[in-house]
Amino acid sequence: MVLLTRQNLTGSERIFEGLILNLRVDYLQHPDGHEFRREVIEHNGGVVILCQPEPGQVMLIRQYRYPIDKELIELPAGRLEAGELPLPAAQRELIEETGFQASVWEELPGMYSAPGFCNEMLYFFRASDVKFVGKNLDADEETEVMVMPVEDAWQLVVNQQVRDAKTIAGIALLKG
Repeated sequence: MVLLTRQNLTGSERIFEGLILNLRVDYLQHPDGHEFRREVIEHNGGVVILCQPEPGQVMLIRQYRYPIDKELIELPAGRLEAGELPLPAAQRELIEETGFQASVWEELPGMYSAPGFCNEMLYFFRASDVKFVGKNLDADEETEVMVMPVEDAWQLVVNQQVRDAKTIAGIALLKG
């Protein structure tokens, strides 16, 4: 069995460059001569915050998501700016989206969001020892903060009230 890897790359074309993501098409050639095309979304990555104001609790937010035209219940999260390190990004996003600042941070296992077509890596952090300092939302954001027991948050997953993959994974890490 021969895997198609970057060693088989014969060309690459940037199709789109945006503020959040880029799209490229890679051309690969199998050793038997067949040519293949791979579409790749390039993304700087993101951070997901499992904020626990008290042990056994988790902070979630409700916010509107334009691509699916629905409000979702999610963990606070956000994208990395070019060159930004994950921990400072997580600290920034927690304040922006919830108004809370944490003094204790722990890095948890990360995950690729959709490795079949995207290189986005999500970095998960547990945040605790929090105090309210005020939200600093982006101009196009509005969030409602909710704090609940982790078990209640997991029940939202089971009942399909939470449909966001990073949030499902994060709550599962807390249940772990």
